[in-house]
Amino acid sequence: MMTTTYKKPSEQGYYGKFGGAYIPEMLHRNVEELQGCYLEIMQEPAFKKEFDSLLKDYVGRPTPLYFAQRLSQQFNTQIWLKREDLCHTGAHKINNTIGQILLAERLGKKRIIAETGAGQHGVATATVCALKGVECIVYMGEKDIERQAPNVARMKMLGAKVIPATSGSKTLKDATNEAIRDWINNPNDTHYIIGSVVGPHPYPDMVARFQSVISEEMRWQLKEQTGSELPTHVMACVGGGSNAAGAFYHFLDELTVQLVAVEAAGHGVNSGMSAATTQLGKPGILHGSKSILMQTADGQVVEPHSISAGLDYPGIGPLHAHLFDSGRGTFLSATDDEAVTAAFEVARLEGIIPALETAHAFAALKQLKLSTTDKMLICLSGRGDKDLATYMKAMEE
Repeated sequence: MMTTTYKKPSEQGYYGKFGGAYIPEMLHRNVEELQGCYLEIMQEPAFKKEFDSLLKDYVGRPTPLYFAQRLSQQFNTQIWLKREDLCHTGAHKINNTIGQILLAERLGKKRIIAETGAGQHGVATATVCALKGVECIVYMGEKDIERQAPNVARMKMLGAKVIPATSGSKTLKDATNEAIRDWINNPNDTHYIIGSVVGPHPYPDMVARFQSVISEEMRWQLKEQTGSELPTHVMACVGGGSNAAGAFYHFLDELTVQLVAVEAAGHGVNSGMSAATTQLGKPGILHGSKSILMQTADGQVVEPHSISAGLDYPGIGPLHAHLFDSGRGTFLSATDDEAVTAAFEVARLEGIIPALETAHAFAALKQLKLSTTDKMLICLSGRGDKDLATYMKAMEE
């Protein structure tokens, strides 16, 4: 068994050859402070009690594991949906922000910064800052501000200040750059709540642990329904990859369970407008860790493209890079059009409108050869309200 390889990074924060902390001198103190205390804080009984209580009474956990009967019939297999769309704020992101705001509180930080693409992490951060009465600044790409207007309005209503990132492709990568710059300038009173399993160690591990509540629940819920806690497949969409890390976490060392990650192929993997990192990328350093990222021959980051703002990222978390590199995970991709088509199919078959991000996972179902006895768990990471403008546009075409 390779227990230590998949789930836990090395002391330096490496999953295989990916991870680490590649950071400017100015951030050493902050990152080292986190590295030194995050596990200890997370294991304190008082922390665990408050975290669990907020997940239950505020977020609404456990989220249901729903047997999707009509979708199962369509694919002639057995499909369950982990309903993270039913969390408070409409996505899995709040699992992590609750954990990190409690951590920041214990570190005495009075100001919170975050980056966001689809806006779900921004909303989740603004929500927990309102809950705790803490100043909140969210960096968001100018392009994402336009296409995710409802989430921008929600953040502002919750009291957050939304600052547009106007450089580069004006999307998630650029928002992350701005947030890191802010953290360098305000190292003492500020905690940076990273929204995915990316960034310097300990963030990938910390975020995966907070999100692991997803797979922890999946196991006992599946056992309740079928008598066995192990499915044959677990599938999730991957940008940076926090919902996938959460859904995979408690299955990482169960080698009979196939882990399927679905990236955004945009207009097509080789179209020049894609975010299929594992197919197009190579090892490199982005936002403080070594991972697989899309880059030119001389190492410049290639601008990604996806119809979904949450998957529009040129890299992938180091845990996922290791799952890809080691062959433990199966990595597929779905195009913009395939994701939109799949979203309409799920809406009409199950009465659930999924986020565009999750729609990529549904779109990849047809790429798998599933049997009638297979048990497929799909992490439905968020609800589709934020994407209604995109869906309405698709209906007009």
